[in-house]
Amino acid sequence: MSELPTPLAQPSELKRPLLQNPQRNIIALALMILSLVMLYPGLTQPMMNLTIEASLPLIGRMEFYNQTQSIMQSIQSLFDSGNQTVAVLILLFSVIVPLLKAIFLLLAFTLPMPDVRYYLHKVVLVISKWSMADVFVVGIFMAYMAGQAHPSATASLHNGFYYFTAYCVLSILGAQLMQVERKA
Repeated sequence: MSELPTPLAQPSELKRPLLQNPQRNIIALALMILSLVMLYPGLTQPMMNLTIEASLPLIGRMEFYNQTQSIMQSIQSLFDSGNQTVAVLILLFSVIVPLLKAIFLLLAFTLPMPDVRYYLHKVVLVISKWSMADVFVVGIFMAYMAGQAHPSATASLHNGFYYFTAYCVLSILGAQLMQVERKA
């Protein structure tokens, strides 16, 4: 009579390395590198255009506002207009945190010290929760576009929006796929 397998892990199973599939880390690394490639144009290329215009009697159609900006230009505009807190928050969550996350992930992938790699990966998982602010920034731009519902306002997305969104998705996938084993 054979024994039924138990759902609890046996001690011998717990000692197995966490890295069962090295191809998974190769895919994670490729996603991280691709996300970095997407980050730069996502920050520097125009993200959206907002135009506000109206039809006035006797004058005709008149444009009151027309602006196309990237995230970096938006940060600079916020600094210039005295909105330092918002500028710093967008800079922190859209530029600094993503770069730190990428550096830590690349170090976690390449360093020869398993314990350091393991802890760097844990730090990245914590940072990843904060990098959801990237998605928040994209959400703010989308909410800003909701102004398009008004007949005198039109908004359109540009390449920067798509690059930045691709960065967010690829970065999250890369961090989630990566497996780092701890020294036993």
